[in-house]
Amino acid sequence: MTFTDEAALRTGAPQPVLRPGKLKVFLGAAPGVGKTYRMLDEAHRRAARGADVVVGFVECHRRRHTEERLRGLEVLPLADQDYRGGQYAELDRVALLSRRPQVVLIDELAHTNVPGCGRHPKRWQDVEDVLAAGIDVVTTLNVQHLESLSDVVEKITGVPQCETVPDEFVRRADEIELVDIPPEGLRRRMAHGNVYPPERIDASLAHYFRPGNLIALRELALLWLAGRVDETLHTYRIEHGIGDVWETRERVVVALTGGPEGETLIRRAARIAGRSAGGELLAVHVARSDALAAGVSQAALAAQRALVEDLGGSYHSVVGDEVPTALVDFAVAENATQLVLGTSRRRRLERFLTGRGIGETVVALSEDIDVHMVTHERAGHGRLLPSRRRTLPTTRLVAGPVAGVLLPVLLTLALDRMRGTLNLTSEALLFLVTVVGVACIGGVASALIAALTAALLLNYWFMPPIGEFTMSDPDSVLALVVFAVVAATVAAAADRSLRLSRRAARATAEAETMSSLAGSIVRGDQTIPALLERTRETFGMDTVDLAPEAPDPGAGADGGRRMRTEADPSLVVAAGSRAFLVLRGRTLPSSERRVLAAFAAHVGAAVERARLAEAAAEVEPIKAADRLRTALLRAVSHDLRTPLAGALAAISSLRTPDVDFSAEDRAELLESAETSLNRLNRLVENLLDLSRLQAGALTLELRATALEEVLPAALESLDLPSADEPAVDVRNLETVPALLADPPLLERVLANLVGNAVRHAPGDRPVLVTASALAGRVEVRIADRGPGIAADDRERAFEPFQRLGDRDNTSGLGLGLALARGLTEAMNGTLTPEDTPGGGLTMVLSLPVAPLCFAQVDEIEVGDDAL
Repeated sequence: MTFTDEAALRTGAPQPVLRPGKLKVFLGAAPGVGKTYRMLDEAHRRAARGADVVVGFVECHRRRHTEERLRGLEVLPLADQDYRGGQYAELDRVALLSRRPQVVLIDELAHTNVPGCGRHPKRWQDVEDVLAAGIDVVTTLNVQHLESLSDVVEKITGVPQCETVPDEFVRRADEIELVDIPPEGLRRRMAHGNVYPPERIDASLAHYFRPGNLIALRELALLWLAGRVDETLHTYRIEHGIGDVWETRERVVVALTGGPEGETLIRRAARIAGRSAGGELLAVHVARSDALAAGVSQAALAAQRALVEDLGGSYHSVVGDEVPTALVDFAVAENATQLVLGTSRRRRLERFLTGRGIGETVVALSEDIDVHMVTHERAGHGRLLPSRRRTLPTTRLVAGPVAGVLLPVLLTLALDRMRGTLNLTSEALLFLVTVVGVACIGGVASALIAALTAALLLNYWFMPPIGEFTMSDPDSVLALVVFAVVAATVAAAADRSLRLSRRAARATAEAETMSSLAGSIVRGDQTIPALLERTRETFGMDTVDLAPEAPDPGAGADGGRRMRTEADPSLVVAAGSRAFLVLRGRTLPSSERRVLAAFAAHVGAAVERARLAEAAAEVEPIKAADRLRTALLRAVSHDLRTPLAGALAAISSLRTPDVDFSAEDRAELLESAETSLNRLNRLVENLLDLSRLQAGALTLELRATALEEVLPAALESLDLPSADEPAVDVRNLETVPALLADPPLLERVLANLVGNAVRHAPGDRPVLVTASALAGRVEVRIADRGPGIAADDRERAFEPFQRLGDRDNTSGLGLGLALARGLTEAMNGTLTPEDTPGGGLTMVLSLPVAPLCFAQVDEIEVGDDAL
């Protein structure tokens, strides 16, 4: 059920519905691959199936084939918006919500709306409203406009991306279809005039559409989409409880113990992963309580982690009661195809006493996962006897009672062949050793079985009368009782020793896990998402979320008992006083919840730090405003008074009735007053501009600006003294392209920078102004031969009311550099100081080249095909 709210339509607010719309994105590897054409094909297919399809916004870019494909579809009228003397057509969101079709086409998802045309600055935000209204959306996007890839694309192509879409929004799309053609095919399409008009073809082919650029963009699109598909597959496997490995891509898991063989295993696993395109390397360390858990070197693990990351892999740490099970569970959860382990460092005697090791057990459990056992120089050179496992495996629980019966019987048969060579005491001691051995295999219960069996056999075969369960000698009765008591006591002591060893090993594993957690915090991985992911990995959960309140478990049909479903949390733990950890997956034993409480405490601390950081960020503008107000009052009381006093003195002199000034004197006084008032006007303008910058109220009009036109005007405003040798030497302005800037503001920036340089330069060395173009940007360098600025003081030079020891109050308020940097950054530029070779200071002003940026909407096509 849906309803229309007229007030909502008038204000542009989304209308409430029960079902949100579905989003389909045609993702292009590069401009011109045919995203819009494919979107129109999709519209015709849906319309042929009876769907109500309308075109909300489609940019044809004067491409004939696209315009022909648009025919036959209902096109909604666009909203005309006046902006800075021009008229632009934008998506009419209110009309679209009023029309309420089933499906709407909205081209160029990354588009920036013309100010004043709607409630949102970005088109993808309009799409959110349309989806919330229950309307399905089909849209287009180029890979260079994904927020996570914009910086990579700029490095590859040299073109800054002015419009981006958050990756998270695109990942939430119900369907993403890649639109791609080979680089040479796209270049041929462009050469034939099917992408851009003839005047733009040569420049585009020579720059943005170079074969190398197109190949790199294509790879970025494929890798990003592969990652999204991988996330979808992982979610599907969890939702459907699929534990089998699906070999969609090679994922190689290498098990690390912190031992010296780690580097060998990592490099071998990296080579295996590198044999297939898209192969992924994952290293995992299990915090455990068996042989290799004790004495783990955290320094070695840190070095191995660094090596994994250098090779392009990822490092993970988990806790498991059984190391083989933990390794296999991790590999299955990550959909790994291959598992790399080192051969055992245990000696033959150790393997004989403790049974099969981790590698053999992993092979038995791995099923569809290929296991590689890699030999190394430390194989067979481990410690003699390892500490015991935390829990006995099923094989030893079965083998213990069997050994408790068989070993005494076998010993009896052996002693019967040696009858007469040993006395009764020696025979009893051998049976006692057998009982202790059984205790080591199966624990105290098996040892008691062995003690009972040994006592019966000792009585029947070796105590007179032989062959009967009776004893004629009272001493024999006492000896048998003492034997049974000693055997049971030794078995209990051995079992207790094993339990204490397991507890110590558990504590070691917990300490190792906490040490690893603390190390990650020291390394800077203490963000809340990182901690949640680490918690999920460590405890082997399906999901770990952070909630502001504990989830309500609900009530069962019997009036109080909780009815569990798959979506219900397995465990909820308080993370401080403001959040809760919600875990879904397996049920955690109580022994692991102690460690989980420590993780929750760290998450709670991270939440509190984030809250305090947010509060500090809210307070910082107030503190900055207070500092600015204090500095402003100080400046007004000193610096503004000087030009004001000069103007007042000149005017007062002219108004004196007792003095008859000559024409030259009157002209000189008027010039003095005018100079003082002009200086005062500049100071006030600087103050006003600085306040507008800090308040975010500065109005910009970015357009193509020729540097050779702006710089002369800036120099003229400085009133530089005329001399035989010019104070400023200007070079190479004609060789650079036009800038994307606001001309009046750029003039102010250049005037401040050049004026500051002239003021500090020696009189016989002119200030040098040069310009050059590189990677889509123009750099203007203003170099002087003055005293320069110490490296430690350079950032302070850009603070308001800062002169760095300049005591000349007539030179200004100390706002020049602060205002220059603020205005530059407002125009998407940078201003950085450098040393002038040979002494002095060079200010480097960098601004984007005009033809490569979105702001020139009258010359460059706006949207995801804009360069």
